[in-house]
Amino acid sequence: MFEYCAEPKTLEGLTWLSCYLTTPKHMEFYYSFITVMALLVVAAPAALAFGFGGAMASRSHFAPVRWLGKLYTAMVRGIPDIVFFLFFVIALDQGLEWLTHQIRCPDWTEPVRQGLEFRVCPAAKVPPNNASPFVHQAYAFALAVLTFAIVFGAFAANVLKGAMDAVPRAQIETAEAYGMSPRQTFRRILVPQMWTYALPGLSNLWLILIKATPLLFLLGIQDVVYWAREMGASKSARFDYPHGDWRLYYFLALLVFYLTLTRVSEIALSRLSRRLSHGQATRAGETLRKDAA
Repeated sequence: MFEYCAEPKTLEGLTWLSCYLTTPKHMEFYYSFITVMALLVVAAPAALAFGFGGAMASRSHFAPVRWLGKLYTAMVRGIPDIVFFLFFVIALDQGLEWLTHQIRCPDWTEPVRQGLEFRVCPAAKVPPNNASPFVHQAYAFALAVLTFAIVFGAFAANVLKGAMDAVPRAQIETAEAYGMSPRQTFRRILVPQMWTYALPGLSNLWLILIKATPLLFLLGIQDVVYWAREMGASKSARFDYPHGDWRLYYFLALLVFYLTLTRVSEIALSRLSRRLSHGQATRAGETLRKDAA
């Protein structure tokens, strides 16, 4: 990055370190932090949407929909995350390619499944082989977001269903007595009040989601843990910036990053909890009333 970095062999001290920390590989390492944050920003609302849908399905009066909602939460919650990540991504990727293959290559005579290999026509590759690296990265990121959303959405569904059930029945009956329709009662009474009961569980899910981001590596995305291991490994004299085993320092940097992110999340969630508990007939709401008095 700097002009004086043209001859790494002649550098020493802080000058050497400044050049070492600004190599293209380190830029990719720094970019991976943005990737992790982007995943959290996109996957959390997506998981909440899946969870809300699963909770509504589990509470449905229509039996098939209720069974589907319960099956979704039970199946995903009962499968280890790493197994689901590996199976679902491969199955979804091959399913998309198989559908594209049926549409674009109807005259293909060779079997798609050949032993342990899965082969489709070149035009059915998703994304295409000649696509730019950005398209491949965006596709992998989209698969990651969908997978995280489905997995953590199942846990969120259980939390949200419990929160909906925790809203006092008297609140619902009062709304009905005032002539509100079931849809109005749901939108104006049930949903606004359930967040107070759901926030503790959703807060834990958010922290677990933060800790689960290293699973990105399983989906073909070079995340912060991958680069910390790669950059911190021993580099011999044949490299421009040789060094010993520095993985300890790189992983200490990740430790600081995740602890800082967790602490900031705890502060934000605590303030949100106080805001949602204000005026509520809960223990937290009673505490706020006593403090104000």
